[in-house]
Amino acid sequence: MTETSDSRPIAWAAQMRTVHERLREALELAEDGLEDAGTPEGVDVLLYCWGFCAALTGHHGAEDETLFPAVLRDRPDLTEAVGRLRQDHSMIEHLLNGLRDAVGTGASPDVLRQHLDGVGAVMESHFRYEQRELLGPLGYLELDVEPQRALGPLA
Repeated sequence: MTETSDSRPIAWAAQMRTVHERLREALELAEDGLEDAGTPEGVDVLLYCWGFCAALTGHHGAEDETLFPAVLRDRPDLTEAVGRLRQDHSMIEHLLNGLRDAVGTGASPDVLRQHLDGVGAVMESHFRYEQRELLGPLGYLELDVEPQRALGPLA
């Protein structure tokens, strides 16, 4: 796609959807890893859980630092929605810290699954709200940064 003022904004909305899908896939990998935990052919659950946590934290940090300020410059009427999204980020980070602690202390697969289920439920609700509120405005956003800076490492 050519980087024109007309095509660039559409890329931001598409890029957000892509990052959200990649984060869903990362969560699925972590969940799937729990199925084989403790077996000889099992995957390293620690690796998948840490990777998922790092990717989600990086995504939300990039939004808070780069994307949201740009959105609010163009659309101050979205202050309430962005405030709610930032609150979600804080809540999700709290849940991720619980998951990290559980992984770090060698919690059972059942306990890890409970943590992943909680993070996944809040994450999905957050993504739906974020896309409902921001995909339209992202269609007009002019932001001249690399996608990873605005949407995190999976962009």
